[in-house]
Amino acid sequence: MNYVQATDDYLLYLEVEKNYSINTLTSYAFDLRLFGDFLLNNNRSIFLDDINSSSVRRFIQDQVLNHSIKPRTLQRRISCLKSYCQYCLKENYMKVDFMAGIQAPKSDKNLPVYMSLVDLKRLFAFLEKDQRSLAVRNEVMFKLLATTGMRRQEIVDLTWGQLDLHVNTILVKGKGKKERLLPLHPIVIPLITSYRDLLMEQQKHYSEPIFCNKNGDQLNPRGLHKIFKEVLEHAGLPSHRFSLHHLRHTFATLLLQENKDKVDLKTLQELLGHESLATTSMYTHIDFEQKKKAIHSFLIQN
Repeated sequence: MNYVQATDDYLLYLEVEKNYSINTLTSYAFDLRLFGDFLLNNNRSIFLDDINSSSVRRFIQDQVLNHSIKPRTLQRRISCLKSYCQYCLKENYMKVDFMAGIQAPKSDKNLPVYMSLVDLKRLFAFLEKDQRSLAVRNEVMFKLLATTGMRRQEIVDLTWGQLDLHVNTILVKGKGKKERLLPLHPIVIPLITSYRDLLMEQQKHYSEPIFCNKNGDQLNPRGLHKIFKEVLEHAGLPSHRFSLHHLRHTFATLLLQENKDKVDLKTLQELLGHESLATTSMYTHIDFEQKKKAIHSFLIQN
């Protein structure tokens, strides 16, 4: 079988049997197409049994040298190809795993960027005094993000049916369509009620999106990102410094900083919807104060 045919089968398998989200499927399709295009553009066979690790290494080299692809993105593409090979081997589409022995490059472990509590309070202060059109919607959106740590795709996908104001919870549908139930922070509950009262009756139906754009259509992640950047500028915060994902980092970091004795990494993992605790462990940078105390205690006494 050739690479293109197997790719179509693999993506269908991910969609139907693995129930992957549209965003994940789009990313996988893009990564797989890149490798297929590389094979064709370099006059290499696209029959699965002809593809070898040498072709993969040339592809990786091309990505780094000619396209300046960062290690984290390359890690994702290699992971995608490895998963693809496992599927093809299982289905007997090929005899040899051409990804065997291929190692993903290590990425720099940078500390996550986040807002300080002062920055967050400044953002909230602007949201509360903003009188522009859709200001109430914006206040609900960004305070909800800051107090739940939701991803931007998760919040634009929210419908009224996922919100339960009787018990003050929100059902979030995350990556891989995995669901998690989150409690609503007391500060957002009256805001949501006020925002809902401003909507027309048909907009409150359980299947309708909670957040819409100025035309009444469901917000998309790009539109939400643009609104966030505008709000940052109006709030006097550096829009080039922070993104929506940094708001998620802010939630996780401040939650641990302010509640070290009550919140552990396992709880945070569940709140953020991380599949692996290793992903959540990036937030151990908040233990800096404890490290500082340890260093200061290491004194030579006279």
